[in-house]
Amino acid sequence: MSEQERLKTYSALIATVIFWGLSFVATKVALESIPTFTLIFARFMLAFIFFAVMMIRYGVPSFTPVDHVKLFFMSLFEPGLYFLCETQGLLYTSAAKVSLIIATIPIAVMILSAIILKEKTNRLGIIGVFLSLVGIAILVTGSPDFSWSLGGSLKGDLIVFGAVLSAAFYIVYARNLGMRYSSREITSMQSFYGALFFAPALFWEIPSISWAAISLRSLTSLLYLTVFATVAAFLCYNYALTKVPASRAAVFINGIPVVTALGAWVVLGEKLTMIQMAGGALVLAAVFITNLMNRSSNAVSVMP
Repeated sequence: MSEQERLKTYSALIATVIFWGLSFVATKVALESIPTFTLIFARFMLAFIFFAVMMIRYGVPSFTPVDHVKLFFMSLFEPGLYFLCETQGLLYTSAAKVSLIIATIPIAVMILSAIILKEKTNRLGIIGVFLSLVGIAILVTGSPDFSWSLGGSLKGDLIVFGAVLSAAFYIVYARNLGMRYSSREITSMQSFYGALFFAPALFWEIPSISWAAISLRSLTSLLYLTVFATVAAFLCYNYALTKVPASRAAVFINGIPVVTALGAWVVLGEKLTMIQMAGGALVLAAVFITNLMNRSSNAVSVMP
């Protein structure tokens, strides 16, 4: 790789980390005046329109009927359940904490791969799982407003764990399609199915929407989520994956919670306690160890 290509590749990875890191903050802001299902539908419908324009140039993906069925059920997990849980969780807990919980997706993938695909793990993997569990426990219980009742931030944290499991199931089952189609082709159809899944909920939600109350701040966040967090971040990450191994690109993605914490502090005034920072550090260490274990495996990108 030439020096110029190296610069472009790592610039693309840094841009991806920034775009995805700030997506949690943008979602939190958008939810201030845009209802959950309306926000998710709008984001993926606008993203699909973009990919539809790309199809005019590059052609429509030639998925078989069987592959469309696989895509449909894959999309139930991602973006379907994933974005529903992530967005709902952000209504109850902080953006910084959500990004750190989401960072445990590689751990969940490793566990599900061992159960479903019978993939073997090693000592590093076991250490990673243990550290992630301890880190999450510290992160959740270290919140100033934590209580053992199923409400408030604990409710939000549990909902976000639903997003982690949904993304993990998606990644495990997406490996087959990822070997035969490009990420652009798969993501374009995921955007379509994502919008399709949330269309009924959108029509149910429309009568209660106060259109006049939707703020410019929320609309700007929706635009950011579509243009930067969905389209631009995906294109940057996809470009980087053509230049460097997936394991190396995945290590960069571990920086997303740092960007989210800074963005949430500046935009939302959110802060993590010292105890939570220690828990977050353990989570990131666990994910890093898991990436070392899976250095030779392929990765499927997950859009925050």
